[in-house]
Amino acid sequence: MAEKIVQTAGRDALGEFAPDFAHFNDDILFGENWNNEDIDVKTRCIITVVALMAQGVTDNSLKYHLTNAKNHGVSQKEMAAVITHTAFYCGWPFAWAVFNLAKEVYAE
Repeated sequence: MAEKIVQTAGRDALGEFAPDFAHFNDDILFGENWNNEDIDVKTRCIITVVALMAQGVTDNSLKYHLTNAKNHGVSQKEMAAVITHTAFYCGWPFAWAVFNLAKEVYAE
């Protein structure tokens, strides 16, 4: 069994302001969904990057998930191939934006 993923960002950022949202973020999204063993964590990381790219999300949440992918074994070469493949389905401008963040993450 892989190490359990634990997240506290929801409670840290919104615990007092939106406790229900913080609970869903930390306990359900990350606590249950990210710890479901039906999909391995590396694949789950790739899926998440693709989903965010498809929506045009290029903020800190995408950078977090690119870093998470790198930390769970997605190589630079694999990430470049994922972004390139997805560009044809999600849009070339989105790919450019994601590549810029990915270059930062993989340079670290």
